[in-house]
Amino acid sequence: MADQTELYTLAEEIPELERPVLLYFLDGFMDAGGAGRLATEHLVSSMSPRTVATFDVDSLIDYRSRRPPMTFDTTHWVDYQAPELTVQACEDAVGVPFLVLTGPEPDRSWERFSAAVVSLTERLDVSLSVGLHGIPMAVPHTRETELTPHGNRPDLLGESTSWISRVEVPGSASALLEYRLDAAGHDAIGFTAHVPHYLAQAEYPSAAIALLNGITAATGLAFRTSALEEAAVLAKKQIDEQVAASDEVAEAVRGLEARYDAVAAAASSSLPLAAPGARMPDGDEIAAEFERFLAEQEE
Repeated sequence: MADQTELYTLAEEIPELERPVLLYFLDGFMDAGGAGRLATEHLVSSMSPRTVATFDVDSLIDYRSRRPPMTFDTTHWVDYQAPELTVQACEDAVGVPFLVLTGPEPDRSWERFSAAVVSLTERLDVSLSVGLHGIPMAVPHTRETELTPHGNRPDLLGESTSWISRVEVPGSASALLEYRLDAAGHDAIGFTAHVPHYLAQAEYPSAAIALLNGITAATGLAFRTSALEEAAVLAKKQIDEQVAASDEVAEAVRGLEARYDAVAAAASSSLPLAAPGARMPDGDEIAAEFERFLAEQEE
């Protein structure tokens, strides 16, 4: 078998790390509301990151399916924005170091990529790997963003209402990575933010905040989120204005609110979530919504 370390290169100088947490988000697949992207971009842009490892994107990316942008000025090419798949070291609000893996989802060699990340977590003595992203759900923007936690550390997932039981959906490199980390005996969890399906294609900062709060609850890492909170307030104001401008949309949102509140009431009273007026979507409905979102992204 090929040496999986060939897929990545460690930096010459690595900051001091003591069993760090690894957060990861791979761009290009399922991320309704830009939840995972907004969360990781916020962390990387606000915490003076240092590159720890870089992956060989030439071995992983199909440039013809995702052509990197280049800039032409008058007579010649002046810029090329090469794709980057990197692990960066950051420090949280109180100086605790952690790692962030970001970049485009590999188009090929998912198994080699997963094995390389497993190898990297072992070399850096990662204590826990945490994936994050958003999915479209039949929920209103007027309620708090819920999370679906998953992984092999139930003690870190907290108490939450399970919205689905068993469902088959299109795979992703992120999901495979969590699966392979588990198989290799490493702690791995993830958080999926529930984004209103009518906002799946827009940026939804509230979902990014929910993801970061979930990570804090699970790991103890502390994040400054004031910039995201300001963006979330502005986004909600704009959404409310657009909803108010359409009686049809406003009625649809009220219907989602009634359904959401009925489900929440059933959960808090220990009643079955499928009680009258509080029917949860079944696996087929979730899968259909999932595939519909993917089709919209391809378009």
